[in-house]
Amino acid sequence: MLLRALADRISQVTYEGLPDEAVATAKQGILDTIGVTLAGAHDETTATVARALRRTAGTGPALIFGTDDRVDVLTAALINGTAAHALDFDDCNNTLGGHPSAPLLPALWAIAAGASGRAFVAAYAAGFECETRLARTVNFHHYDKGWHPTATLGTFGSAAACGHLLKLDADQLATALALAASMAAGVKANFGTMTKPFHVGQTTRNGLLAALLAKEGMTANAGALEHPQGFFAVYNGAGNFDADRLLEHWGDPYDLADPGIAFKRHPCCGSTHTAVDAMLALRETHALKAERVARIESWTHPSRLAHTNRPDPKSGLDGKFSIQYVLARALMHGIISMEHFSDTAVRDPVARALAARVHAAADPAATADARFHCRLRITTVDGETFEHRQSHPVGRDNGHPLPAGALEAKFRDCAQIALDTPAMEALIAQCAALESLPDVAQILDVIAAGVKAPPIAARSRAYA
Repeated sequence: MLLRALADRISQVTYEGLPDEAVATAKQGILDTIGVTLAGAHDETTATVARALRRTAGTGPALIFGTDDRVDVLTAALINGTAAHALDFDDCNNTLGGHPSAPLLPALWAIAAGASGRAFVAAYAAGFECETRLARTVNFHHYDKGWHPTATLGTFGSAAACGHLLKLDADQLATALALAASMAAGVKANFGTMTKPFHVGQTTRNGLLAALLAKEGMTANAGALEHPQGFFAVYNGAGNFDADRLLEHWGDPYDLADPGIAFKRHPCCGSTHTAVDAMLALRETHALKAERVARIESWTHPSRLAHTNRPDPKSGLDGKFSIQYVLARALMHGIISMEHFSDTAVRDPVARALAARVHAAADPAATADARFHCRLRITTVDGETFEHRQSHPVGRDNGHPLPAGALEAKFRDCAQIALDTPAMEALIAQCAALESLPDVAQILDVIAAGVKAPPIAARSRAYA
């Protein structure tokens, strides 16, 4: 059965067996996800989830990021998972067609006490490889059909990562993955609302719960992938998946090594990033000012345009998915900032007037392997035209890396919302030397001790 064979491979992932580039990327992904989770901990989406849980949350060992509060592990996974994706600033992966780290790390942090840095990295790598291997099997039909792979495939990844850290045997891991098949959910219709970050909170909690249930002896069908009424047939449909791709070339290379992680430079939907980078390039090259621009034309892949063609965003969350709005902000400011995605900012009449000059369309020349491609043309009030083509956003993979120091700068920008400076610098150092930590709970202790901003609990009494 496929899940049993997959569980065998997950069980065999070790820190010592990971290539150096996979370890280096893992440490970067862990630091980046800590940063965006700390920033997202103070977002209203996270506060809403926390308020809903206040009557059922139990005391426990698991830290709520951005606070010094500790609750039961499932509540922590749900709240921190939502926070990790609340700003849509968390990392992506080209194979997954979504966000690989947010479904994994909040669940791992909930059960991390006592785990060494090496064990933590290995569990993260195992979950990462699990979700991306499943993606090779079902994408991009799965994505284009309307499933949110971060949530659906991430549930399997979370179960795999947590099962690995909990030292489940292969039979137990197969059960955890089969349970994940019955808990995977998330549709793209909810993009642009609070429900999209909640997808990830649910994913992290469900994956952790699946691993905990398997450890306690729960049963499930190890054929839940390939069964006629299993995950592949129900979620993708006959003829729209390739089960053979699940196990072939496992770890050769690890997805953490190639293509690696796509680190987000802009705090908005990744499907808009190539267009934003093209705009920034045109703005700098031609010293463009918003008042000089009469028309902006953007051509992107149809699969990207499907959820980013939003000429009239209604909220800050909606604005994150509006290619019209983000292009306007990029031209106006030369940067996309978190402050641009408040409800007030999205209603700004100057930004909206400029966004109305953006005409977005699917590129008729876009091919299946050019899903990130963007062609951008600007026409000025004087009739001049400037055009730029870009194949990938900056930071999208190992072939298009962020500039040196950019990841640490992003981390500081995010983490400073919640932490004091000594804590931020300590976390950067700890993640850089993660393999040497005897207990990764040291990282959680630094976060709890370094909290400077009023926690969500202070605003909503979320955990009372």
